[in-house]
Amino acid sequence: MTDTARPTGPIGDRLSASDRGALTDELGEYGSALTGQLLTPAECAEIAGLYDDDDRFRTTVDMARHRFGSGQYRYFTHDLPDTVRELREAFYPHLLPVARDWAEKLGRPAPWPDTLREWLTMCHTAGQDRSAQILLRYGPGDWNALHRDVFGDMIFPLQVVIGLNVPGTDFTGGEFIMTEQRARAQSRGSSTTLPQGHGLVFTTRDRPVPSKRGWSNGPMRHGVSTVRSGRRHTLGLVFHDAA
Repeated sequence: MTDTARPTGPIGDRLSASDRGALTDELGEYGSALTGQLLTPAECAEIAGLYDDDDRFRTTVDMARHRFGSGQYRYFTHDLPDTVRELREAFYPHLLPVARDWAEKLGRPAPWPDTLREWLTMCHTAGQDRSAQILLRYGPGDWNALHRDVFGDMIFPLQVVIGLNVPGTDFTGGEFIMTEQRARAQSRGSSTTLPQGHGLVFTTRDRPVPSKRGWSNGPMRHGVSTVRSGRRHTLGLVFHDAA
């Protein structure tokens, strides 16, 4: 689903130009789908450049210390940069139909209201009131173990990661990886190289897969392969706040 056109205009309009049908189909088939280019190189550099601004973040996580891998990431405060806030607000209504469809197939509740503001209010009422938007930085030898970004009982089933550097130029390695646990079979893996400014939409924890009894859940985890050289920054958009 990638394209080479330089994005222009409001963030919400750029996302609307993406092929939502293909995005939905790829999410259903693989649990992830690459968008077209959402951010310009200058916008990517601006967001990556925020990493050293301590006032922007509520906490910093050293992955090696917690045995999450190697590297570092920082959680933004609720005072999000405009571009980050606009991206999150623009994605939510596009992903909401997929979230509701998956919930119906898996026989789960679909508590998500029509707007992100309403959903976040529900998260905060339930005690999940900490920002979960992430800026990640990897250097040579850094990697991220396979995991899920759940954070509490109030979960949105999809999230987004946006590449902020140019693969093959700014860094090598560092592919986004996913594994799917298949019923009565070995796990299946996939890897995606994130072009600068493009987003990868992916499942937070699982996706519906066809089964003899209709639909069953296919558990999935995500991580990052070892960065071999350079520096890799990504922006993580999560649509539920943290407990």
